[in-house]
Amino acid sequence: MDIIELLLIAAGLSMDAFAVSVCKGLSVQKLQPRHYLLTGAWFGGFQALMPSIGFLLGSTFERYIVSFDHWIAFFLLAFIGGNMVKESFSGDSEYHDGSFSIRTMFLLAVATSIDALAVGVTFALLPDVRIATAVSLIGVTTFLLSAAGLKAGNVFGLRYKSRAELAGGVILILMGVKILLEHLGIIAF
Repeated sequence: MDIIELLLIAAGLSMDAFAVSVCKGLSVQKLQPRHYLLTGAWFGGFQALMPSIGFLLGSTFERYIVSFDHWIAFFLLAFIGGNMVKESFSGDSEYHDGSFSIRTMFLLAVATSIDALAVGVTFALLPDVRIATAVSLIGVTTFLLSAAGLKAGNVFGLRYKSRAELAGGVILILMGVKILLEHLGIIAF
């Protein structure tokens, strides 16, 4: 998996955190540097932690599922992406809590990074993924996009939330299709 593919996956995964950050930005009157650091660290940290855990789980069970791993990768990415696309059309803006408490940020970070756990399992099933590079890119990308989402929410409101979720979902679906087609020998990149 090359750096461009990893960056696309990182961007796709970070869209949930971006959307929640937009909503957090709506609820804060005056943003301070600590708000950006807290939001980026919580979301970026968990987006890096969860695929690491998923990778360990996937590596443990790899020998049992190697004959159909490409189908698992496809279904996981398509499912996660499909849910993101569906959420982008729902119009719900469920996160308007202005709190940056440990409890609030922990719950939001876990909620926005569950899909990264599944992607980590997918990484374990792919032969050419350097997990340290992958989780670093995911964490840094999410950190930066979460901080940007906080500012965007504070300035623009919910205007870009659904578009971000839609783009992230489509990216993940396309990456799943690419993995499946490569393993089936239909395309070669």
